[in-house]
This record gives sequence, structure tokens and C-alpha cells, in this order.
Amino acid sequence: MRYLFATLLLVAIVFSFSAAAQLKGFGIGPYIETGWPAGDFKETHKQGFGAGLSADIRLPGKIGITGSAGYMQFNGKTVHAPEGNYDASTLKAFPIRAGLKFRPAPFVYLKMEGGAANYTGGASGSAFILSPGIGIRLLGLDVQAKYEAWLKDGMNNAFWGLRAGFNF
Repeated sequence: MRYLFATLLLVAIVFSFSAAAQLKGFGIGPYIETGWPAGDFKETHKQGFGAGLSADIRLPGKIGITGSAGYMQFNGKTVHAPEGNYDASTLKAFPIRAGLKFRPAPFVYLKMEGGAANYTGGASGSAFILSPGIGIRLLGLDVQAKYEAWLKDGMNNAFWGLRAGFNF
């Protein structure tokens, strides 16, 4: 599954580079992000940090396609439980997302992305990503606020996030 998302993102990027001169609505660039765990996830993990590469293509009208690939890490906390204290392990993942953007105003957009968070380190496997958000893109600077849930085996590792990037 993760290879499918990575392949689709790579194909979109390659074809968009060749059409960038004509399309004028293509952007690619780095981003950094931070996430504040929500729900049960905040009981076991601290604020997370990540970085990656994002791309988007404007389509006719107010719609666009977006995608990103990166790395995200949430350090574990010491959990105080009735059966004794334990240290939650650090959660490390390579999230790959793709989705749609809707621009209700010239610089403002709403987005919905899905994808896979490929766990590494102590955790294994992949989680399904669901991530709605709102953002502002002005002169290449892209700032967005989002809620992101990583769903796997009945677990919901969810967080509120803030991402800042620059698109060329």
C-alpha cells in the first residue's frame, strides 16, 4: 500500500515538472511540522516534530491535488498506571499523503488528505491516515492547521498539527 502512494506521488511530480511551464499552478517544496497529541495518544506521547516534501497541482476552478511524503516522530512519556509506571516507546513514522484542496478564497484553502503512516523503529506496519485541514498560501509560503488521525488495529493516534512550508 505504501509503495502505491509513493509511486502515485512520484508520477505526479515527474509529469508536473514537464508541464510546469504551461500549468503555472504546480508547486513543490519542503515543509516542517509539529503535532500535539489528542485523546488517548496525549497520555503516552509528547509533542511531535517532522519534515518532508510536499507538492500540489492547481486544477481548473477552485480545486487542486496535493501530496506529501516525510518523517514524523513523537517521543514517549513515562506513563503512571495502577499496575506500575512504564515508558512509552517513541513513535516514528514515514507518512505519505495525497488528497484534494478547495480554494474558497484566493489565498485560503481547505484540504482533505488520506494515505499511510509507515511505522519504523519499535512499532511496525502501516496506519491509515485521515487528515482534514485549513491553510493559507501566499507567495509560495504555505501554512496550514490540521487534525490528523493514524488508524491501525483499533488504535487512533491522533494529533492537532501545524505545518509551514515553501513551494517553488
